[in-house]
Amino acid sequence: MINEVSCLIELDNLQMGLPRKPRASTAEHIALALRDRIVCGEIAADSALRQDQVAQEFDSSHVPVREAFQRLQAQGLVVMLPRRGVRVAPLDLASIRETVEIRTALEGLALRSAATQMTEQDIAVLEAAQLQCNGADSLEAWDAANREFHRALVAPCRMPRLLQMLDHLQLANSRVVFAAGRTKGWRPRSNHDHQLIIDALKAGDADRATSLLNRHIGTMERVGFPTIEPVDQGAGP
Repeated sequence: MINEVSCLIELDNLQMGLPRKPRASTAEHIALALRDRIVCGEIAADSALRQDQVAQEFDSSHVPVREAFQRLQAQGLVVMLPRRGVRVAPLDLASIRETVEIRTALEGLALRSAATQMTEQDIAVLEAAQLQCNGADSLEAWDAANREFHRALVAPCRMPRLLQMLDHLQLANSRVVFAAGRTKGWRPRSNHDHQLIIDALKAGDADRATSLLNRHIGTMERVGFPTIEPVDQGAGP
C-alpha cells in the first residue's frame, strides 16, 4: 500500500503540472516513507518513532533522521514531547475538529481568491479530477483523486505559503479517510459536493462555491468521529 500511495502522490503532482522533483536527500526519503506509513495508518496514532530504529532501518546516521522528524513535525504528522520523544500525532475528536476548522478558514480563503482568477483550463482540471474520483476503484485511488481536486480548486489563488499549509492539512484529511476505510471498508463514494462546487464556479458564484466547500469539509467530522471514538447517541452529526 505504501508504494501505491507514494506513486499516486507523485502522479498527482505531475497531473497538476508540477515538475518532477529531483532525487530526494536521505532525510527527504526517510520523511516521505514515514509520511506514507502514517497517512495510511500502518504507523498508528501516538506510536513512538525511535531515532535508533529508524536510522537502522534506513541505514543512515541520526542526522537525517532528526531532519526527517522535523519535516514530519512541520507537516503536523508527528509531535515532539518532553520525556516521550517523537510520536505520531493524535487522530482523535479534538484533532479532527481542529483540522476541519482550520481547513474551512484557509481553504475558503484560498477559493475566494482563486475563483476570481480561474480560467476555463482550471475548470477543466477540476472536472478531470472529479472524473477520477467517480472512477476510483480503491481507497488509495479515491484519496489521490480527492487531493488532486482540492489542490486544483485552490491553485489559481497563487499564494504559495497558503497552498503549502493546505497541502499539510490534506495529509491530515487523508489520515481520517484511511482510518474510516480500515473500519468500514472501501466502498465507492459520492462526489456530488465536488460537482456542485464546479457548477457554482462555472456560474461565477464564488460565495455559493465557498459555502458548498465549507459544508463539504464539514463532512470530515461525520466520517471521522465514528471511526475514532463512539459518538453519544444523543449528539448531532
